[in-house]
Amino acid sequence: MTPNELAKAELLATKIRRDVLRMLEHVGSGHLGGSMSIVELLSVLYSHRLHIDPKNPRWEGRDRVVLSKGHAGPAWYAALAETGFFDTEKLLTLNDGGTMLPSHPDRTKTPGVDMTTGSLGQGTSAAAGIATGLRMKGSDRHVYLIVGDGELNEGQCWEAFEFIAGNRMDNCITIIDWNKRQLDGTLEEMLDPFDIPAKMKAFGFDVQVVNGQDMQALDSALERAEATEGAAPCIVMDTVKGAGIPFFETYPGNHSVKFSDPAVAKAAHEALAEYDVVIEGSEA
Repeated sequence: MTPNELAKAELLATKIRRDVLRMLEHVGSGHLGGSMSIVELLSVLYSHRLHIDPKNPRWEGRDRVVLSKGHAGPAWYAALAETGFFDTEKLLTLNDGGTMLPSHPDRTKTPGVDMTTGSLGQGTSAAAGIATGLRMKGSDRHVYLIVGDGELNEGQCWEAFEFIAGNRMDNCITIIDWNKRQLDGTLEEMLDPFDIPAKMKAFGFDVQVVNGQDMQALDSALERAEATEGAAPCIVMDTVKGAGIPFFETYPGNHSVKFSDPAVAKAAHEALAEYDVVIEGSEA
């Protein structure tokens, strides 16, 4: 990315983090940790890499995004709103009755959402199917599949990965958010994942490991993945759950937080104040 492109991506990341905090604070609770760990990825994708048209969300020539870790929907909604798919005022309707922004993404409700997700593991199979359909149509567009590391406990992921890699689907970019924690603790406490990159390589993927909070590194990894031919690309993002806010990076319950906790409310309030200063300064 050029300096101007990087500055644009950094500003979008700040807006996404601000929006996530506002949404979850308004609801009173929600999946903060896994939303924050993919902010840089979403910012790079939606500011720089995706072929999309926010005014025509169902444009046939678009790239597709499948957020298999659907509980991180708030971050995706923020990215979509901030890039023009719908009005940002809609963000505060998260989880409301009849909302276009349910707790997990729904392709029939939200512009820009290509696949309904939330039951972990199923997004991997859906992405494989979408990529197969694009290949059969002769499309040169990509599917960007975002998977959580705790989600890899689901056997369905590995069945889909075998299909994607075995068919050398270079149009399906698998991106694993390796933030090292899941609902009830660390990955190792729940079920030791061993070496995730090595496992993906063993399945036949062309694997890159990248700092998931470094947007230049992410952009370079995505560029290489998009150019890969004859093998299924995989990016393992080394991330921090709750990234961007020191309090939440070390908060044991950062998978899903409750804003009734005074310490949580204080940390969110302070972060929101900082984000507003940055955003207002950029727009001055």
